[in-house]
Amino acid sequence: MNPHGLVLLGILLSSFITGLVIFFLREENHRLRTWLNLLGAGLKMVLVAGLLWGIYLDQDYSLSWEILPGLTLALGADANAVLFVTLSTFLWFWTTLYAVGYLEDSPHRSRFFGFFSLCVTATTGIALSANLVTFLVFYELLTVSTYPLVAHRGTPEALRGGRTYLVYTLAGGALLLLAVAWLQSLAGPVVFKERGALAAVVAERPAQLRWIFLLFILGLGVKAAIVPLHGWLPKAMVAPAPVSSLLHAVAVVKAGAFGIVRVVYDVYGVETARDLGLLDPLAWAAAATILYGSARALFQDSLKKRLAYSTVSQVSYIVLGVAIFGPLATIGGLVHLVHQGLMKITMFFCAGNYAETLGIHKVSEMNGAGRRMPLTTAAFAVAALGMIGLPLLAGHVTKHYLKLGAAAAGAPWVAWLLAASSLLNAAYFLPIFYRAWFKPPPAKWPAEHHFAGGETHWLLLLPPLVTAVLVVCAGVLADTPYSPLAWVKLISAREYGP
Repeated sequence: MNPHGLVLLGILLSSFITGLVIFFLREENHRLRTWLNLLGAGLKMVLVAGLLWGIYLDQDYSLSWEILPGLTLALGADANAVLFVTLSTFLWFWTTLYAVGYLEDSPHRSRFFGFFSLCVTATTGIALSANLVTFLVFYELLTVSTYPLVAHRGTPEALRGGRTYLVYTLAGGALLLLAVAWLQSLAGPVVFKERGALAAVVAERPAQLRWIFLLFILGLGVKAAIVPLHGWLPKAMVAPAPVSSLLHAVAVVKAGAFGIVRVVYDVYGVETARDLGLLDPLAWAAAATILYGSARALFQDSLKKRLAYSTVSQVSYIVLGVAIFGPLATIGGLVHLVHQGLMKITMFFCAGNYAETLGIHKVSEMNGAGRRMPLTTAAFAVAALGMIGLPLLAGHVTKHYLKLGAAAAGAPWVAWLLAASSLLNAAYFLPIFYRAWFKPPPAKWPAEHHFAGGETHWLLLLPPLVTAVLVVCAGVLADTPYSPLAWVKLISAREYGP
């Protein structure tokens, strides 16, 4: 057994064991549950920091168990895995802190935080999977562990949203299982490998590989919310704000997008995918999703649903970058995996703050909210302006590299697509700012709660302030050696290198 591989096991167990213990805690054990949550999240951050240092020293991280002949569960830490596991771990810590404050007086907290920890275990397992079978196992575990979070409140609306989520994601999982089984019947066990793992079978079975790719995109496209497979996402907004943050920025939609990254780059290989004619249809599907999600967001009065349709649009930037052949577009797509996570989690944190502090759930209720909650509204504004693509913010970096990559690939239509998307982003975000800062506040908020010493509970305020600062840092410090952009450039160089 590779001794460094035990770090990978520790990353998984830090949240898995935490979740199992929390399931058995009494509801009144609030202090112990909080410390266990923060200890598990903090330990995972320490282990991931150690992983990053080990990768920097060029150490090998791998771990595997042969379950049956030809069926192996394997963990590994290549550049793609490290990017996703670092994002998931860091944002889990702040989402945990936020959830502790958000659910302070709620029932069923042990159940919530137990499944919360299992959800993050599944997400980090997806990130660290070294082959398709392991990826599939953790992908399905993510579906099962997230359903109770979506349906947590137990209201008829929450249960309907949970059932819709389960139907969509289980159907997607069935298609993914079919794709994995079919591909392994042709190529044997498929291990993720830079520049692809199918070179030996491409010439013999090109038609079958095209159909298998379609199954992969359909199966993964459900969680990635590619139109028309996105229907579960707006309905899942009945979940509490920490769950919405988890769905949009840390776990579910990111798992789908990350899976598409894995299939294109580390299963097929981007050159093989291009030669098979698979990238252009994927790019057009992403383009349609970008425009559709933004257009639907314009007409949503529910703040969380407006953000949900924004996610439908924004996650497909990742898919678009993957589908445009060339290193610059790859950089734009992969760095958006991080940038979208930072921006969207900030906005969902803020939406939760408005709901918990003032009882605001709709855009039409936002009048004067910026005067009552200036720090929350400033954090929301930073993240939203980043989504629009304002220079010096994270979203601008994404769009800049996507435009450069499209120009290099001879796809000028992408620049027009991004311009249209930015205009639509502005059209559904700027009215929120206008209402919050310039409209007079109502005589009485829908359900105002006063917190000593600030505009809201500090556990609800600190996380969005931290992530909003990181949105700025990701833009201003993009060219520094330790930015997400620098790491993504390394991935791109390996995928397109000699």
